[in-house]
Amino acid sequence: MKKGMRAVAALAVASLATLGMAACAPSTPAGDGKVTIFGGYGEADAAAFQKSLTEFGDANNLEITFTSLASFDKDIKVKIEAGQEPDIALWPQPGGLKDLAVDNLVPLKDVYDVTKSTDTLVPGWDKLAVVDGDLYGLPVSANMKTLVFYNPAAFAAHGYTVPTTDAELGALEEQIKADGAGYPWCAGIESGGATGWAFTDWMEQYVLDYNGSDVYSQWIAGDIDFASPEVAKAADKVTSRLLADGQVNGGGAGMAADAFGNTAPLFEEGGKAKGQCFMLRQGSFITGFFPKNIQAELAANDYTHADVFPLPAPEGAQAGVIGGGDLGAVFQGHVDADVAKVAEFIFSDKVLNNMVSNGAISPHKTFDPALYPNDLNKKIGEAMAAAAVFGFDGSDQMPAEVNAEFWAAGTDYVAGRVTWDEAAARIDAKY
Repeated sequence: MKKGMRAVAALAVASLATLGMAACAPSTPAGDGKVTIFGGYGEADAAAFQKSLTEFGDANNLEITFTSLASFDKDIKVKIEAGQEPDIALWPQPGGLKDLAVDNLVPLKDVYDVTKSTDTLVPGWDKLAVVDGDLYGLPVSANMKTLVFYNPAAFAAHGYTVPTTDAELGALEEQIKADGAGYPWCAGIESGGATGWAFTDWMEQYVLDYNGSDVYSQWIAGDIDFASPEVAKAADKVTSRLLADGQVNGGGAGMAADAFGNTAPLFEEGGKAKGQCFMLRQGSFITGFFPKNIQAELAANDYTHADVFPLPAPEGAQAGVIGGGDLGAVFQGHVDADVAKVAEFIFSDKVLNNMVSNGAISPHKTFDPALYPNDLNKKIGEAMAAAAVFGFDGSDQMPAEVNAEFWAAGTDYVAGRVTWDEAAARIDAKY
């Protein structure tokens, strides 16, 4: 197998949208009919992914094998050191992929015509694994956090309608408070040693919405300070949304002390006396924290008491999506016609036909929403497809010390112990 050659000249950062892309497929040697892939998928996702690979392999006379590693980021390095790397690997975080890119991976332009994948992606996904001007990785599967869960029965009881714009969302907040029906938001951020991460998700959302993916990436890298006007604008938005009077039960102090997984108030019917709240912005995983009876309803495709809508972007901003996913890359010395064919498939809008039954979301605008198994997953998938731009969870990409201080200083800000300027200075000091 021939090693992929890196481009002699790196393209400018300003042209990231077309980085590492070739106008036609590169010439590659013939393969041996076998392709190996390593990743970190759990049992159910691994089985569904293998099913798609087997279907594609059978149709193309290929034997494609997927192996899930228990501790992927650590285990893949061990495999590399032992000379046992696969043809392709899938990283759950872009940082791990980028750390290994130059010495171990091949720019995707040297594997296949990547425009076949990037042309259909939600913008932003094609910028997550760029190193020295070359695109090394693309997404296979995705998840998202730009979601607002609500109780349709409670909305109906009070005559509330689902907002589709930020102005409508603000009007709904004011109506809930004027009616004395409860609190607009359920918004706990307590999470043991990780307390504060739920606040960082809110901040990431509005930094992306207001500023776009380039500024978002610069912020993550530390090139734009937390004290900057761009980030302060996002902090102001979070403050008005969550910390203004009556927005959250107990105000900021209550928010800092309330567990992120305390979803019971979303399903209360007793108003303020019972701490009833009407909306919860969280990732799709939060349904696992819903009361058992609500989980049973969702399992039966009954959305009487739980449904979801995308968080509207502020006026004049773009509809960004915050989330995560698994990004794939090809190893040096493993580029051949078979690997190229499989890479093109796993980076396409076709590979998730089986995985969506487990909750996976496609990062492609062109994925057929009819393939999602139920209305809830379909709404989440359609929200991803409609996004103007995607941003991978920002705090997860920041250096560990910065991330930890973002949690801690953010919690102190929410609780009213420090100003945003003081919190920002603490976080910036960790870069």
